[in-house]
Amino acid sequence: RMSFKTISVIGLGYIGLPTSIILAKNGFDVLGVDISSEVIETLKLGKAHIVEPGLEKSLSQVISSGSLQVNTAISPADIFIIAVPTPLKADNSPDLSYIESACEQIIPHLSSGNLVILESTSPIGTTEKISKLIAKSRKDLVLPHSNKEEATINVAYCPERVLPGNILNELVQNDRIIGGISELCSKRATIMYEKFTEGQCLSTDAASAEMVKLSENAFRDVN
Repeated sequence: RMSFKTISVIGLGYIGLPTSIILAKNGFDVLGVDISSEVIETLKLGKAHIVEPGLEKSLSQVISSGSLQVNTAISPADIFIIAVPTPLKADNSPDLSYIESACEQIIPHLSSGNLVILESTSPIGTTEKISKLIAKSRKDLVLPHSNKEEATINVAYCPERVLPGNILNELVQNDRIIGGISELCSKRATIMYEKFTEGQCLSTDAASAEMVKLSENAFRDVN
């Protein structure tokens, strides 16, 4: 069973930053990546660019201990977590350009045994799209959408489900739905989430996990 030590989190907003902090507090070496150099400079000082109770205190601890480092550039890691925005376009279709751009940045740094996790709210099929995008550029790697048994890279969808104002607690306490492109992808993602999640880690396939997230968001919006 392969072990994970280093994690790269791409996108340091309301989800990526708290996730980076929690991972850093739980024994991982974390590199937080954001395209905004302004955000990175702020974070390097241990100051948060978002308002969330308890966040800044935890941030300055993991920054000063060195367990969380931040940069505008990605470097190699065992796990890559994509937590970028997926806004709607004018015609109400989802804008996946941020996810695609994060993917393009990850691709050169991938090596056999890596795990790629998407956390952004996404239409069904997006996780598989990531797998295909990687396969297109990296013929040296085997991706799970084409060969579940022999895959050298694992890809999974694990949406966040937290409430602003209580993010640090909910990241730890809420159940997580973990949807791998293969069963092994789900298993490996679960190993990471179990390191810090007190809620249940529920395993399924990627498309089901994407559907769960969309249903939950629709339910919250309606209410």
